[in-house]
Amino acid sequence: QVQLVESGGGLVLPGGSLRLSCAASGSIFSIAAMGWYRQAPGTQRELVAGITADGLSYYGSSVKGRFTISRDNAKNTVYLQMNSLKREDTAVYYCVADIRTSPSGALLRYWGQGTQVAVSS
Repeated sequence: QVQLVESGGGLVLPGGSLRLSCAASGSIFSIAAMGWYRQAPGTQRELVAGITADGLSYYGSSVKGRFTISRDNAKNTVYLQMNSLKREDTAVYYCVADIRTSPSGALLRYWGQGTQVAVSS
């Protein structure tokens, strides 16, 4: 099976930085897009950033210019560098990856378990 394991969350002061990582493992034939969503209490899950297999990136409007997504295809890993963090960035951050487990298999979306990011003084 496929697993996505996130790391790097925690508590940070406003204006600070954090780097999230997410490694995919298991029966992976290929990975298309990878990305990050977040969900704060009482809100809907929202797209933070995504990156295609070719390295094209896209961002939610609230994080553009502050967050940077990247990936290492050799390690099946996606990263999210978060700078100039604000209190409103506080949320559980979820990694996603669109993965094919065989050459003829369907492209399925897998989710990580989530990692908490708290921005507070």
